Formats: sequence, C-alpha cells, structure tokens
Amino acid sequence: MSDRPELLAALSSFRKEKNFLGQGPLCVALVVTQHARRSGLPLNADQLITEGGAGGQVVGLGRGAVQNILGRHGLTRILAKEGGRTSRGSLNNMRAYVALLNQLQERGLADIEAIEAFWIARAHDFFAGKPFRIKLDSSRSVRHIVRDVIAQAEERQRSAGGMYSAGAVMQHLIGAKLDCAMGKGEFTHNSFSTSDSQTGRSGDFLIGDVAIHVTTSPGEAVIERCRENLNDGLRAMLITLQRGLAVAEGLAGNAGLADRIDLFEIEQFIALNLYEMGRFSAAGRQTAVLALVERYNQIVNEVETDPSLRIEFR
Repeated sequence: MSDRPELLAALSSFRKEKNFLGQGPLCVALVVTQHARRSGLPLNADQLITEGGAGGQVVGLGRGAVQNILGRHGLTRILAKEGGRTSRGSLNNMRAYVALLNQLQERGLADIEAIEAFWIARAHDFFAGKPFRIKLDSSRSVRHIVRDVIAQAEERQRSAGGMYSAGAVMQHLIGAKLDCAMGKGEFTHNSFSTSDSQTGRSGDFLIGDVAIHVTTSPGEAVIERCRENLNDGLRAMLITLQRGLAVAEGLAGNAGLADRIDLFEIEQFIALNLYEMGRFSAAGRQTAVLALVERYNQIVNEVETDPSLRIEFR
C-alpha cells in the first residue's frame, strides 16, 4: 500500500511546480489518471496523442470525459466547456503528468484511487473559488473601483500560473458597460478563451461598424487585427490598461495606423460612462456601479465556467 502522505506531498509539489492550477491542467490530470486506471502504469505518453503528432490532442480529453469523471464523485458543474481540449499546452502538461505517474509507480506510490481523489479535491477547490471583492465607497473615485477589481485579477493570475483572470475580467467589464449603456442584445458575448479565429469574429465585440479589442498587453498581433478591421471597412478600437496605452500608441505608429485606431485606457473608458449613466449624482453613480456589476456577473454566468470570476461587494 502506498504511503499516502508521501503521495500527497508529491502531487502537491508537482501541481505547484508545473502550474497545474487552472481548468485546462486539471482536466488533463483527471483524464490521464483515468487512462492509468484503465491501462495500468507505466503509461506511454506518445500513445496518448491523437493523430496529428505535435498538432494532435490528448486522447480522450474533452468535456464529456471530464464530466463523467466528476460525475462519479457527485460533481455536476461544468469544469471547462471544452474539457481542456483547447487549452494551450495540454500536450506538454500531459507528458509532464505521465512522467510523474510513472515515477510514482517506480516508487511504489501510485495509488490511483488516492491520486484521483487528490484531483477531485482540487476540482472542489476550483468550484468553491472566492469571487473578487470590491467596496462600494462613495469617497473613492469610480476609476479606483475599476482598478481594484483588475488589480485583484492580476494578483490571482500571478499566483495561479496558466490562468488569464485579468483579461477575462477586463473583457466582461467592457461587455457589461456596453450593455448598460446600450441595452442588452446589441452584440454577442463570448468566453475569454474563445479566440477571434475560432469564431471568425472581428474583435472581442462588434457593434455597428466598430470592432472593439480588449487586451492587457497590446502586441503586434492585435495591431494587425486592427489593420484587418480597417481593410474590411470597419473602425478599430483598442482598450487596454494605463501601462499598455503608450505601448499601443507606439505599435500603432510603427504600423502607420496612429491616426486610424482609437485607443482608450479601460478605467477612464468605464468610469466616464458610469458618471453619465448616474447623471453625475452620488446616488446615480452608486446605482450605475451596481448595475454594471450585476450585468458583469450575468455575463460570467452565461459564458464562463469559472464562478470565481464573479464580483461581490464587501
């Protein structure tokens, strides 16, 4: 029988060192553990890749398989809409985890039931993740409220490698702000993990003839997407953090698009609209912030599977 404390220590150390902290790696761990249950150890990582070699995917990795594993343990909530299948680095994660399982087998620690229980516990932790918290304080600027939420998301992202909390929060805050200003139904909301190329979208949002891109770190790729928008007869708008604004301006200038892309800093973009919706009164601003957060949470519930992206007032 395996030494359970030693096994749990090995799994915990691996999880931290390899950043198995987000939805994608967790799905990989659950599915590969299932392969080990069925086929026994050691596993051959090359045999767990679908046809396509380096361009393939992990065999069996998908929403159905992941939810079946969770279901055996009484969990019915969706861990990931694609079951981790489209997560970046899933093949590398699989190879690293297979190596761990084989090492545990060599050490006589490969208790599959205990290993699966460890990852199921991490799924419970994920579903129980705490939402972001903000304080509705009339003495603070509206910009500071927006900044507070994004700062929390960035801190979570730093402490949980592989997660993109800040980008998701920014995208859905902008979506909520636009819904509050224009009314729901004017455009489509998508999960943060859904890329433009997957859906053929012109940007994160397309409203009228304006393609809106929201990003934490502007790079040449998003500037080229803006160029494509312009070539398609659309207006291009890029919304980013304060520190990204100068970078975006420089990249747009280098691309010869400085006078053709509208660049905005996210705090100002949201705050000014909240002032307008609140008719520049204290009570109105509070109502506008409440409406923004309510709509944001609705969007997260509709398009994301991570409930910890929600915002609560403290």
